[in-house]
Amino acid sequence: MSAQYYEGIGRRKSASARVRLFPGGTGQVTINGKDGAEYLPRFGDMQVFMKPLSHIGQEKSYDVSIHVNGGGISGQRDAILL
Repeated sequence: MSAQYYEGIGRRKSASARVRLFPGGTGQVTINGKDGAEYLPRFGDMQVFMKPLSHIGQEKSYDVSIHVNGGGISGQRDAILL
């Protein structure tokens, strides 16, 4: 991953997420040190929080690193989205 990144924080219910976008990536998503699909295995969860990037056609242009804690799966997913 490159040294420059863009960071944002999202909160939903009791979940909190810190998301870092690394430009020039390949679309790799890492959540709490695990592969994104492994951390959120439910159908559609990955598509929900990747929707802003896919809407502008940039889902394969950034690597995404996420640290999330608190709440349940849906709250964490929505905190990542925000």
